[in-house]
Amino acid sequence: MKQISSTQNPFIKSLVLLQEKAKARKQSGTFLIEGQREIELALKGGYELETVLFVPELIDYSELQKQLPDSCEWIEIHKEVYQKLAYRDTTEGIVAVAKMKNHEIARLDLPKNPLVLVAEAIEKPGNLGALLRTADAVGADAVLIANPKTDLYNPNIVRSSVGCLFTNPIATGSSEEVITFLQQKNIAIYSATLQNSNAYHENDYTGPTALVVGTEATGLTATWREAATQNIIIPMSGTIDSMNVSVAAAILLFEAKRQRGF
Repeated sequence: MKQISSTQNPFIKSLVLLQEKAKARKQSGTFLIEGQREIELALKGGYELETVLFVPELIDYSELQKQLPDSCEWIEIHKEVYQKLAYRDTTEGIVAVAKMKNHEIARLDLPKNPLVLVAEAIEKPGNLGALLRTADAVGADAVLIANPKTDLYNPNIVRSSVGCLFTNPIATGSSEEVITFLQQKNIAIYSATLQNSNAYHENDYTGPTALVVGTEATGLTATWREAATQNIIIPMSGTIDSMNVSVAAAILLFEAKRQRGF
């Protein structure tokens, strides 16, 4: 088995670039997954691993062999090398290089009566990760990211989604592409916005439904407000008129699931 003990190793340097640079991820078509649970979720979600790097003092190689595929390359690394690659503070001693998926919206396959979350132009990786966790928790059929502003394989999205990046069917496209896709599939569009809205709980989400949320700073663009079957609002009693986007999405998604009988 190959061993790497130096942080100056060229391959290790290339992996550091994968962690730090979206351009490097895009050029190689690969990204890093840190942590055994996240790696197992990626495999469950159909991701292909190229390389697994592990610290033998921190994780049992014989147990890993039982759980991870033989097809990938295995490399034993020193703690110092792992610390160079690790994005999280907690140390598990394993990181994998995985191939990205194609997230073109035309490739998305939905069930007959889908419940879909649409997120427009979310800039903060932490917010997008939280949205993916919310979608997974509710069992949404897909997450559509319109006008994406951050690299889907940003390590902070992988971390903040707690592996839900891999458990959700995800598609990306411009707002116009996503709207066209939804309309072609006869999916009703409910846009969360202050303008021309009714209370979210007054609508029927038992049919094919897309719930659309935007940024906390500016909300949804006019494109989504105008394309909506109905604009919706979450009534609030406080001083401010907005909340964290993942919290808003959770309220809307769980109301839809309640109507569908959980």
